[in-house]
Amino acid sequence: MSIHKGGGFGMKAIVINQLGGPEVMIYQEVPMPKYEADEVLIRVLKTSVNFADVKNRRGQKSKGNFPLILGLDLVGVIEEVGEEVKDLEVGQRVIAFPKSGSYAEYAVAHELLTYPIPANISMETAAASPIVSFLSYQLLHSVGGLQQGESVLIHSGAGGVGTTAIRMAKYLGAKQIFATVGHESKMEKALQVGADAVFTYDNFTEKIITKTEGEGVNLVLDSVAGNVTARSVACLSLYGRLVHFGNSSGEVGEVKTKDVHASCRSFLGYSLGTTRKHKPELLKKISGHVIKLLQSKAIEVEIGHQFYLQEMSEAHKLIEERRHQGKIIIHVND
Repeated sequence: MSIHKGGGFGMKAIVINQLGGPEVMIYQEVPMPKYEADEVLIRVLKTSVNFADVKNRRGQKSKGNFPLILGLDLVGVIEEVGEEVKDLEVGQRVIAFPKSGSYAEYAVAHELLTYPIPANISMETAAASPIVSFLSYQLLHSVGGLQQGESVLIHSGAGGVGTTAIRMAKYLGAKQIFATVGHESKMEKALQVGADAVFTYDNFTEKIITKTEGEGVNLVLDSVAGNVTARSVACLSLYGRLVHFGNSSGEVGEVKTKDVHASCRSFLGYSLGTTRKHKPELLKKISGHVIKLLQSKAIEVEIGHQFYLQEMSEAHKLIEERRHQGKIIIHVND
């Protein structure tokens, strides 16, 4: 194991020493992270805020080993490489899913979770993209199996994943794209990025049944759970697929077995976090395709808000209170 500059050099980071609200995040100096032979050390230029960060801070996803640095993705420049790293070099600009947390000036990532990006992808796009673009592609293409001409319902359609998934669905050839939002004020954002119709959670089932002339949608992307899941099943077509990938409502969604066999529906689960941990090669496999989509601007990521690293508490408040639209970008070293 190597230690950057002998381990005596410090960096600034957002650290939490206890679970709780946004106020538990402290901007302070910490030691540089260590990296293994198959990992790289990255100088973080920008990172982003994801709802999973909020859940980790609260202790809803993991208890964490304090002091803990949050952050799931980044864009940066490789500073050092482990001796077993073959396809990455010092000085490359990359996007990555780090193991050591990206709310910091430096982070460590495995080589399979670190992807070089071309110069014509803007820094803002690169910072906003890793979670939402990889996740959207996996949900729609790899897991959900969206076919050209099918219809799709995307919940939380005004957020970072939602807006990117709407654009990805359009690129993949969806015939009809429906979205839901938590408040009418967010409808316009989902429409702007390509949704054909947008509803609030209280009335989407009946309206989708009407819009699809009683057939329902072929694919649902559900990150909400709770009663939204059951109401999504009610507007899912024969042979339709529901992909569950989160529970932002904090509630358990219930599915009845009688809703499966006769209708030939499928219920599928997906976690980008689990895939990063157990099957990173799957993300490496699709990385080139996703990066080409970003490079050609076939897929654009909606950026809603930008903060500096020391303003992280304000960024978390925005996403926790559901006041954000699009991705929240954090400036670190740039």
